[in-house]
Amino acid sequence: MSNFPFLSVLTVAPLVGALVVAFLPRHRPELAKQVAFVWSLLVLVLSVVMWVSFKAGGDRFQFRESYSWIPNWGVSFTFAADGIALVMLMLIAVLVPLVILASWHDAESSKRSVPVYFALLLVLECTMIGVFAAADVFLFYVFFEVMLVPMYFLIGSYGGHQRQYAAVKFFLYSLVGGLFMLAAVIGLWVVGGKTFDWQALSQVDISTGTERWLFLGFFLAFAIKAPFFPFHTWLPDAGGAAPAGAAALLVGVLDKVGTFGILRYCLPLFPEASKWFAPWALALGVIGIVYAALLAVGQNDLKRLVSYTSIAHFGFIGVGIFAFTTQAGTGAVLYMLNHGLATGLLFLVVGMLISRRGSALISDFGGAGKLVPVLAGVLFFAGLASLALPGTAPFISEFLVLIGTFTVNKPVAVIATLGIILAAAYVLWMVQRTTQGTLNPALTEVDGMRRDLNLREKVVVAPLIALIVLLGFFPKPVTDVINPAVQATMDDIGRTDPAPSVGGTVQEAAK
Repeated sequence: MSNFPFLSVLTVAPLVGALVVAFLPRHRPELAKQVAFVWSLLVLVLSVVMWVSFKAGGDRFQFRESYSWIPNWGVSFTFAADGIALVMLMLIAVLVPLVILASWHDAESSKRSVPVYFALLLVLECTMIGVFAAADVFLFYVFFEVMLVPMYFLIGSYGGHQRQYAAVKFFLYSLVGGLFMLAAVIGLWVVGGKTFDWQALSQVDISTGTERWLFLGFFLAFAIKAPFFPFHTWLPDAGGAAPAGAAALLVGVLDKVGTFGILRYCLPLFPEASKWFAPWALALGVIGIVYAALLAVGQNDLKRLVSYTSIAHFGFIGVGIFAFTTQAGTGAVLYMLNHGLATGLLFLVVGMLISRRGSALISDFGGAGKLVPVLAGVLFFAGLASLALPGTAPFISEFLVLIGTFTVNKPVAVIATLGIILAAAYVLWMVQRTTQGTLNPALTEVDGMRRDLNLREKVVVAPLIALIVLLGFFPKPVTDVINPAVQATMDDIGRTDPAPSVGGTVQEAAK
């Protein structure tokens, strides 16, 4: 199976499914939903087969495919996946079917075309797979930009309050970042011997000044996409306006393109510049952790609150990347996966609450657990996972990031630890204000608040809960895939883990 064109098939399959769904009759919405869901399950099955076929101790990049596209420019459809990309591809394959199920009635409530909504979700899946599978810099850039289009329409056409403002802001921020990257891509093509192939470019020797400018072009695009402080302001608006399912994909997957891009392109292609800019990147990371957490505490909108928590979490991922240790790097990649699962669950559950109440304002809830106890329990679990409670998957990620950073940069690790305390504050306060305490009398007058989780919604949340618990106690199947890719990335920038100093410390104490 290692010779099967997994990546090209995975990229094309959702696009074919989107075309099928888009042309289904508008008066048969249930058929469109069913076809979209079944199609996403086929992608999931193929992704699982690819995961099983991946050899963790084998070549760094596997499932490589290359097809000529624009020979005069040195552009080709080249796909390949290392352990980092493979983990993100599996995250996409798991989340999309669950998002489709969770969004079963979202398009109908917006009074717009149901087939188009689910077709857009499949187009989005196609572009997300393509951006993580691309091994050609120009192809990566194309997917990076095209990915904006389906999300723009999902927010602008099917979103809630201020959806058009949020959609335009999301598009413009990402487009500006893309223009910086386009300039850097052209510059890289010129200095790299007129090729866009990642493996060839990774061997090119670039002068110090040029390397720093090229790094900056890529990094700005990825920092906006992630988003890192101070490029974060588009996310609360987009996350707050987007339908819950689209928001789960936006924060759970799309934003990871930024941190993935740093690992795949900034560090290996511009190693010296990466080390030169690292102190600034670490500073942005720790500021983002504390600043976003403080803003989250003061939010009254559920979806905006979850969006701000994600900005804080991306600060942890950034710190893990630029600490330049394998522990912190593995923790950062594992955080990308676990954050997608935990925040995806949190967004979906928040969406279920909002659809029942008809409001996203925390002040419109209060004591909701007395009416919908199972839904309240799932919200509590998702919140605990988001604050990285031991026993949940995000705890492993956060622990690895902090311990890996502490070995090389103690002040950054100590400041980042404040984010854990603040996370407990904003998550527990949010849960307390929505589901605990005295029952808000207004809730008893809302018919939706008398409906607890139905079977479809239980099917949505159960796999995510199971994965969060499983990876919280047994992350080895994932870390075995991630570790070789992270180690190879550290080798690319010439960094090794610090040697243990315990022996020396004991000897000095004995003297």
